[in-house]
This record gives sequence, C-alpha cells and structure tokens, in this order.
Amino acid sequence: MYSKFSSVLSKINSVAIGDAFADLILQNCALINVYTNEIQERIQISIKNDRIAFVGHDASHTSGPKTKILDVKNKYVCPSFVDPHIHIDHFLTPAEFVKKSLLCGVTSLFPDSIDIVSVCGYRGFKEFLRQTENLPMRFFHTIPGGLPVDRKFSHGKTLSIEEEKQAIDLRSVVGLGEVFSWTKVTKRDPKTIKSLKQMHDNHCIINGHTAGASDKKLNSYISSGIFSCHEPINFEQVLERLRLGMWIMIREGSIRRDLKEIVPLVLSHGTYKNRLMFCSDGLDPSDISNIGHIDHCVRESIKLGMNPIDAISMASKNCFDYYKMGNELGGIGPGKIADILILDDYKKIKINKVILGGKIVVSNGKLLEKIHTPKVPTWIQKTIKLQKLTDEHFHVTSKNNSEIVNVISMKTEIVTKKDVADLNVKNLNIIPSYDKDIWKVAALDRTFGSKTKTVGFLKNFGADIGAFASTWSFHENDMIVIGSNEKDMADAANKLVKSQGGIIVVKDGKTLASLPFQFGGIISTDPIDKVTKNFTKINDILSDFGCKFKKPHLIPLFLPFLALPDIRILYNGIVDVKTRKFIPTIQTTI
Repeated sequence: MYSKFSSVLSKINSVAIGDAFADLILQNCALINVYTNEIQERIQISIKNDRIAFVGHDASHTSGPKTKILDVKNKYVCPSFVDPHIHIDHFLTPAEFVKKSLLCGVTSLFPDSIDIVSVCGYRGFKEFLRQTENLPMRFFHTIPGGLPVDRKFSHGKTLSIEEEKQAIDLRSVVGLGEVFSWTKVTKRDPKTIKSLKQMHDNHCIINGHTAGASDKKLNSYISSGIFSCHEPINFEQVLERLRLGMWIMIREGSIRRDLKEIVPLVLSHGTYKNRLMFCSDGLDPSDISNIGHIDHCVRESIKLGMNPIDAISMASKNCFDYYKMGNELGGIGPGKIADILILDDYKKIKINKVILGGKIVVSNGKLLEKIHTPKVPTWIQKTIKLQKLTDEHFHVTSKNNSEIVNVISMKTEIVTKKDVADLNVKNLNIIPSYDKDIWKVAALDRTFGSKTKTVGFLKNFGADIGAFASTWSFHENDMIVIGSNEKDMADAANKLVKSQGGIIVVKDGKTLASLPFQFGGIISTDPIDKVTKNFTKINDILSDFGCKFKKPHLIPLFLPFLALPDIRILYNGIVDVKTRKFIPTIQTTI
C-alpha cells in the first residue's frame, strides 16, 4: 500500500537534515497548507522514496547529483484528493475507474464492495481486492456492512462472522462499510452486534448510514461506535449528527447530489468544517468522465463561497483524520506520504500534475503510465445461473376476464408507492396496459439458479419499448425484467443469460441498446470509453422512446432495494417495506 514508516525512518531523517539526498525536489511552490489554513509562497519540498523529507524555503541541502529538480513555477501545491466512501463494484473494473479518477486528482479510495459480495460472497470480495492491487491508486477497502439489508426478505450472499474476521486480516482492509440498516443496531440484532464488537476489538473504523434516524435512535446507533454518515440530505441532518460527534461525508455522486443543499448553510451557520468530508457514494461512467470526481466537489464548494483551503482540507486531510491515518496521509509535511497535486488554478482546481508516492503519474491531463487490468477469472464470468426462458415464464395466470392487481407505481427512478389497477386477462394471462402505462415486471433468481421468480406490474415507466432488463440490482442482484409483452421480456432475459450479464433494451426482438457486464453480472470488462458510450445509449434510447425519468437505468437497480419504501420486488415476492410483509400480485378477484 505504501512504505512502512519504521522501515524508511532513517532515510527520511537523513535527507531532512542533509546527510543524504532527495530523489525529487519541488521548487517554487505556492503551498496550500491544510494544517494552518494558509498559502506559503516560494516553498521547496524534498521527497525520498514515497515520502516527504523536507518542507521549507531552502532545500538545497537535500540536493545531490542524482536528485531530480522540478520547478513548479509558483503553481499551487496541495495534498491529493480522497473519496472516503464509494461503491466501485459497478459498471467498470477498478483499473478502468482509476484511469478517470486519477485525472481528477484522486489518489485514494475507500471502497465498500457490497454488490460483488451479494453475488459472489467472500470469494468475490477477495477477487475484487485482487483486482485493485498494483494499480496507481491507494485502495483502503471496507468489509460490506450492509448485508443482508433485511434478514426476512434478502437473499443475496453475505459474509459470516468468521469470514469478516478473515477479511480484517487482509492487507488493504481498514474496517466495516456502511451499516445501513440502522434498526439492526438499535434493536441489537445478534449478528450485527457480534460484527460491531469484532470490529472494535480489532481497532477497525465502522462507517454509518443513518437515513431516517434521529434523537434516541440516532444516539443509540452512534453509541455503538459508528461515527460517520454520508446520508444527510440537508443542513439540519448534518448539524444534528455533528452535534453528537459524528463525521459527515457530504455526498455528491451519480444517484444523489447533496452538496448545494448543505454547503451554503454550513457557511452561513459558521459550522466547524474539521469533521466534514466529501464523498461520491458511487459514480456512473458518464459522470466521472464528464463532471469529475472529488475535484468537482471542491470546485463547486468554492463556487458556493467556501474558502478554497477549507474545501481542499475536506477533500484530503479530514478524510484521513477520520480514518486515523492523518500521521501519514492527507497533508504536505515531513514524514508524510508524497501524494500531491500541482494546480494551475487553486480556485478552479485546474490540475497540472498528480504525484502518487513521489512519482508523477498525471501531467497536463494525461496518464504517464499504462494501467493494466488484471486477468478476470473464468468463474466470476459465469454468475447468471438461469436456464432458457419462454413467454410463459412471464405470465400471471387467471381464469377470470379481468383482475385487480397490486401495482408498483414509480414516483421517481428510485421511490415507489403502492397502487392498484384493473387489468384484462387474455388466454388465461393478465396483460399489461399501454393506455394505463402499466407494465409487467419480473424478478428472477440469477445468483443461485433456484428457478424461483416473481412477476408483478409496474406503473409510470412510459418508454415505448418491448423490454428493459438488468442483471445488476442493488444488494440483491436479481435479474429484473420490465416489459410491455412477454415475448420481448423472454428475449431480453435470454440475451443477458447468453452474455452472462448486463443491461439491455429490446423491441420486437431487436436489441436497441446493451451494456455487457461480464464480471459478476455487475461490472463490464470493456474499456471505459466503450462502457460510457453503451451506458449513455441505453439512457438515451429509453428517453427518446418516452421514459418519464432522466436516469432510466436506475429503475431496475432500485426495484429490489429493501432499504427504501414503499414497494419492492424480489425473486421471492413483492414486499411492502413499511409493513415488512409480502403482498400478492393479484389483489382480489372480480
């Protein structure tokens, strides 16, 4: 991950005092000091191996015959950026994600790889960690703490207490990912409490998820030793948590962008920023390519009136302070890891160079070294365990002329509510209604291959297509198929079985757009530019064909997501999340 300080102490000490020479000296730096909230002019920085040895106005005593000198020419120098909470087991391989994230000045990630565990268990977790090794990025992995979402209904794979213990000992693992079913903490679910105790016994950080919690429930959650949250969507929620000693990760990602709601009130209130960070929670390939990563958070906060040094501190120092790594990372000073940005403009965060462990890895918007994707093992490319499907698999049978059915009504791409509809029956099969904008929706067990499935009805999708299907759905990873007719639904599902994963749009047997997910059925092994093109085409096609929502790809991802109300569909049934009960597809017979 980086050199152990004890092993390089003598070398760094020797360079700092002038008894040995630096490998690299940065001259004429305008140093953005996150420790003193000031900009120091004409600073020189000496680097030995991957660490900083000297910071001051004259580093000539550290210069030797083999020392490289880089004249920064009064450009701004600051610590590189960190994403303290991100899900990257989606869309792209870690190698492809790094190619874009590095260009954004990010050199450290704290991934929470929930979905690869949901599909592939502990073996998948270890393989995903292997995929991040030897990449020009620091990966500090967290063990998924959100599985199962709801023990009564969830069916994805998870880690046992024994496997969590083994995971703690893996070199790149630093703690437990978001424990987002907070009721399991407040009600002292036995496995959850065992997991928390094990983390504390091993001095691990535990990340939080407190959406909807307040007062005594929030106190109960925090008192269990969970001290961060990325879920606040407004300043009131931020302040309540800060007052109780939590650290807040202000989320600005592809699914939620909360920064503009929070930052102005942080500033007007005069709130201390030392426990504030930025995080993405996850980025789709289009957003990281076109909007950016943590650099975007810093840039936008400055536009909203934040002191640029405060914004940079939130993107660097504060993150490592939270993870108790501030002695080695997050700032520019002697003994620290040399993860540094050189900026042409510190207010617009215009990145000139990215230095990772003393090595320049990005210069003028270009990667300086080739990033190789590790080989993907065959077993993880064969996770769609479904047999060939026919039209009849998507029938909802009835002997009546019509039926009143329960309907999942889409309020947004993510939020649903329960509704009912009166639908006609044709050839003993309840059919969707184009006029009422009611579709069929199916959830199938693609992980275990049990042949169990649920077929229900969906309202407000709106796109004039035959079927839309995905093998990636948050934390359950059922295959979700939305369709206007059973023939196209079967065709879409079978094409995903053949490709062993992905997202697809079909009409009249023709594929209109597709994005293959060869890795666990949730990640593409294609280059990022190709993934971005295919991803964009899926959303564009659905929008062009009349879908009512801006990001249609989110609909199948969230339909099984049990952490949100009201109605969700899984392969083992339709769930009313508020009552925690299964509900039938057919409500009553008329």
